[in-house]
Amino acid sequence: MIYLVEYELQLAPIHRLIKKAGAMRVSESAAEELRRVLEDIGMRIGREAAKFASHAGRKTIRAEDIRLAVSSILRM
Repeated sequence: MIYLVEYELQLAPIHRLIKKAGAMRVSESAAEELRRVLEDIGMRIGREAAKFASHAGRKTIRAEDIRLAVSSILRM
């Protein structure tokens, strides 16, 4: 059985990101793994930021919520 996972991030920008970081070549599996990790981290940050916005009585997530969420997650 094959499971298809739909990702938000495309692989081409992930390849470019790794190359900008200094890599000469990037394997498909490396780009796919970084995409998986970045999406996971992004979801964690988004959930945490939503909590901060909700606590402040807002439905809209602001840049400050993202900054607080990143700080909170990095401390864990």
